Amino acid sequence: MIASDVAAWTVAARNLPHHARNPIHTDAGAQAQGFPRALVAGVTTYAYLTHPVVAAWGESWLADGGGELRLRRPVFDMDVVTCRPTPDGDAVVVEAITTEEEPRATFRAVPVGGPAPALRDGEVLRSRQIRLADEYGSDYGWNAGDDLALYRERGIVHPAVWPAVANTIVHADVARGSWIHMRSIIRHHAIALAGSVADVHAVVVRREQRRGERAVLDVRIEVDGRPVATLEHEAIVDLSTA
Repeated sequence: MIASDVAAWTVAARNLPHHARNPIHTDAGAQAQGFPRALVAGVTTYAYLTHPVVAAWGESWLADGGGELRLRRPVFDMDVVTCRPTPDGDAVVVEAITTEEEPRATFRAVPVGGPAPALRDGEVLRSRQIRLADEYGSDYGWNAGDDLALYRERGIVHPAVWPAVANTIVHADVARGSWIHMRSIIRHHAIALAGSVADVHAVVVRREQRRGERAVLDVRIEVDGRPVATLEHEAIVDLSTA
């Protein structure tokens, strides 16, 4: 894998209907928090940022690559986003640029994400099973505007599904009202096929007050008893204290 092989790509950002369960992804909910219109889900921005990486590095990155996502500023519904890559040694940093040169989000992709870490001590959340289909399947990126055909043709779960699963845990078990995904460290350990059933385990390892209440979670996603992805996932889970 050569970082210089990764090429820029542009897309018109859009929210998916199921994201409206978090009010921040609706115009009314976003405006209640002082934003001009609906924020695009962080996992959708991440789906866009992975497009240049997967176009260049292919299935090998989906099987054992990874990286760190930082959501710095909102991407709004229908913003035109250019995913601009810059080589960084063996890694590549992809920036989401809108009308301003200052990046909305960055993803530092690495060819090898490393072994699956153990879940750290903390507040253990209930485990659950999620079928990797529909919003968690191979069509996630396609529905959001990522036009790579690889996922549909091969029946491979889109990499944005892994932080989407982590967001499901945050939304159901941690957040109070509107909340915002801020950062994820994502490691891939195997390709998952659409239709598989994933066992998801999560621990809240830290909470703090910083521009609202923030929570950091460890999330482990397994299929047939083996990890397919692990994440360190951070979100502002209570905006009322900001």
